[in-house]
Amino acid sequence: MSHEPSDSAFHIPHSAFDHSAFRQRLRNWATAHPRPLPWKDEPDPYRIWLSEILLQQTRVAQGLPYYERFVAAFPTVVALAAAPEAEVLKLWEGLGYYSRARNLHAAAKKVVSEHGGVFPASYAALLALPGVGAYTAAAVASFAFNLPYAVLDGNVFRVLARIWGYEEPVDRPAARAWFAQKAQELLDPERPGAHNQAMMDFGATWCTPRNPKCGACPMAADCVALQKKRVDALPRKSPKPARRRRILLYAVIRQGPQVYLRERTGKDIWQNLWEFPALEVAEPPAVNGEMAHQVLDHFFSKEEQKSVKIDTVTGPLKQVLTHQEVHGFFVQMTQNNPDWRPDPAWNWHAAEQLALKKIYAKPRMIDRFLVENPLTLSLF
Repeated sequence: MSHEPSDSAFHIPHSAFDHSAFRQRLRNWATAHPRPLPWKDEPDPYRIWLSEILLQQTRVAQGLPYYERFVAAFPTVVALAAAPEAEVLKLWEGLGYYSRARNLHAAAKKVVSEHGGVFPASYAALLALPGVGAYTAAAVASFAFNLPYAVLDGNVFRVLARIWGYEEPVDRPAARAWFAQKAQELLDPERPGAHNQAMMDFGATWCTPRNPKCGACPMAADCVALQKKRVDALPRKSPKPARRRRILLYAVIRQGPQVYLRERTGKDIWQNLWEFPALEVAEPPAVNGEMAHQVLDHFFSKEEQKSVKIDTVTGPLKQVLTHQEVHGFFVQMTQNNPDWRPDPAWNWHAAEQLALKKIYAKPRMIDRFLVENPLTLSLF
């Protein structure tokens, strides 16, 4: 059976839909239901772009304080480009998806090096910036420069899927093309920025994933999903693949006033973030004592173990990523030999050699461990 979308799948024929009337109803709704946010009606394309990157895969309530902190720390794209990456990552700490932070920094550098520190005013040039996809380019182009590009975020997908009763999973390429076409057809060419903002606000506050306000919806007469009682089922998504499960046994090694850390490198999770030395295993030992000895044997020779005292074993703590589920166990220990030093090849760093806690970014799991273990927290 073909999954290609066609007009026969839509309850309302394309020719019967009054785009002008929809735009007017959307304008009226937006006027009656303002949603004040610090980046709305913002003339600076840098701040518009910053807000859009911060809000990717992030709720507005969570992203708002990050936006305020970033604007305070880096008021211009030039300031952001000049900042050390570690400072950017630290300010981003807690938002997850750290590749967004690295792309944010890289894009700022590109704006400075290739555009003289002035945000490009064309969709194509915006799309060429690291970390900027079709949605972000359309948002900045329409909000900052009033260019006629329709945005497609989760809120807009939901509104369009329900209005047309569209049943194809939104993550399929053919469906993406259909949504892009519909969004562009609906776009108000005279007020593209205001229209895009109203579409997103309408989806975020009215046509919500759960308990939408269908009874008072100005689009109810046009909504196929409402007519067919499919509101809760749309939009559809393809089933998600199972997450990969990973087990990390952390060695929290204290030596006097120091605790050892390492920086994650390579292309794995948490790139350039700081954590304790870790041993990854397929399954954790069922007994804490066995776990402690497994970690000891991995990081210390038999002779070195004579001066190591196991303090506690805690965990697991869990952090869920997009495609992975990470479980962390923490073996806290004290190395009582003041002359012991780790193998230089391991590239560990003692905490007293690091700057203050506010500078170095760590995975959420490590931060949670530190909060729940005040003795370790006091060393950062």
